[in-house]
Amino acid sequence: MPQTAAFELAPDWICEVLSPSTEAVDRADKMPVYARERVGHVWLVDPLTRTLEVFWLDGPTFRLLSAHRDEAIVTVPPFETLGLELAALWAT
Repeated sequence: MPQTAAFELAPDWICEVLSPSTEAVDRADKMPVYARERVGHVWLVDPLTRTLEVFWLDGPTFRLLSAHRDEAIVTVPPFETLGLELAALWAT
Protein backbone atom coordinates (compact mmCIF):
# COMPACT_ATOMS: atom_id res chain seq x y z
CA MET A 1 0.00 0.00 0.00
CA PRO A 2 1.41 3.46 -0.92
CA GLN A 3 2.58 5.61 1.95
CA THR A 4 2.30 8.91 0.06
CA ALA A 5 -0.35 10.69 -1.99
CA ALA A 6 1.98 11.38 -4.91
CA PHE A 7 2.76 9.34 -8.00
CA GLU A 8 6.28 9.12 -9.40
CA LEU A 9 5.16 8.25 -12.94
CA ALA A 10 3.39 10.99 -14.88
CA PRO A 11 0.28 10.08 -16.85
CA ASP A 12 0.47 10.09 -20.64
CA TRP A 13 -2.78 12.07 -20.95
CA ILE A 14 -4.64 14.66 -18.90
CA CYS A 15 -8.03 16.19 -19.65
CA GLU A 16 -9.00 19.44 -17.95
CA VAL A 17 -12.60 20.66 -18.02
CA LEU A 18 -12.39 24.43 -18.05
CA SER A 19 -14.63 26.79 -16.14
CA PRO A 20 -14.51 30.59 -15.91
CA SER A 21 -13.10 30.35 -12.39
CA THR A 22 -10.31 27.85 -13.26
CA GLU A 23 -9.38 28.46 -16.91
CA ALA A 24 -6.48 30.84 -16.19
CA VAL A 25 -5.02 28.43 -13.61
CA ASP A 26 -5.43 25.45 -15.95
CA ARG A 27 -3.69 27.25 -18.83
CA ALA A 28 -1.04 29.40 -17.13
CA ASP A 29 -0.20 27.40 -14.00
CA LYS A 30 -0.96 23.75 -14.67
CA MET A 31 0.21 23.42 -18.29
CA PRO A 32 3.86 24.27 -17.46
CA VAL A 33 3.79 21.75 -14.60
CA TYR A 34 2.42 19.08 -16.93
CA ALA A 35 5.21 19.88 -19.43
CA ARG A 36 7.87 19.76 -16.71
CA GLU A 37 6.57 16.37 -15.59
CA ARG A 38 6.52 15.11 -19.20
CA VAL A 39 2.78 14.49 -19.60
CA GLY A 40 2.49 13.55 -23.28
CA HIS A 41 -0.97 14.87 -24.12
CA VAL A 42 -3.33 17.47 -22.65
CA TRP A 43 -6.91 18.10 -23.66
CA LEU A 44 -8.71 21.26 -22.63
CA VAL A 45 -12.48 20.92 -22.79
CA ASP A 46 -14.58 24.07 -22.54
CA PRO A 47 -18.28 23.28 -22.11
CA LEU A 48 -19.28 26.96 -22.41
CA THR A 49 -17.70 27.44 -25.84
CA ARG A 50 -18.20 23.77 -26.74
CA THR A 51 -14.58 23.31 -27.74
CA LEU A 52 -11.85 20.72 -27.38
CA GLU A 53 -8.21 21.79 -27.70
CA VAL A 54 -5.68 19.00 -28.15
CA PHE A 55 -2.05 19.60 -27.13
CA TRP A 56 0.99 17.34 -27.40
CA LEU A 57 4.33 17.71 -25.67
CA ASP A 58 6.96 18.97 -28.11
CA GLY A 59 10.26 19.13 -26.25
CA PRO A 60 9.87 21.32 -23.17
CA THR A 61 6.49 22.86 -24.08
CA PHE A 62 3.08 21.98 -25.42
CA ARG A 63 2.05 22.58 -29.00
CA LEU A 64 -1.57 22.93 -30.09
CA LEU A 65 -2.23 19.95 -32.35
CA SER A 66 -5.88 20.69 -33.17
CA ALA A 67 -9.04 22.39 -32.00
CA HIS A 68 -12.57 21.09 -32.44
CA ARG A 69 -16.04 22.35 -31.61
CA ASP A 70 -19.73 21.71 -31.46
CA GLU A 71 -20.81 18.30 -32.82
CA ALA A 72 -17.54 17.23 -34.43
CA ILE A 73 -16.51 13.59 -34.28
CA VAL A 74 -12.80 13.57 -33.57
CA THR A 75 -9.98 11.03 -33.61
CA VAL A 76 -7.12 12.62 -31.70
CA PRO A 77 -4.07 11.45 -29.77
CA PRO A 78 -3.66 9.55 -27.64
CA PHE A 79 -6.93 7.87 -28.59
CA GLU A 80 -6.72 7.93 -32.40
CA THR A 81 -8.47 4.60 -32.73
CA LEU A 82 -11.67 5.93 -31.13
CA GLY A 83 -14.13 8.40 -32.58
CA LEU A 84 -15.14 10.83 -29.85
CA GLU A 85 -18.49 12.51 -30.44
CA LEU A 86 -18.20 15.95 -28.92
CA ALA A 87 -21.97 16.36 -28.89
CA ALA A 88 -22.05 13.80 -26.06
CA LEU A 89 -19.98 16.19 -23.93
CA TRP A 90 -22.44 19.06 -24.33
CA ALA A 91 -25.62 17.07 -23.76
CA THR A 92 -27.78 18.58 -21.04
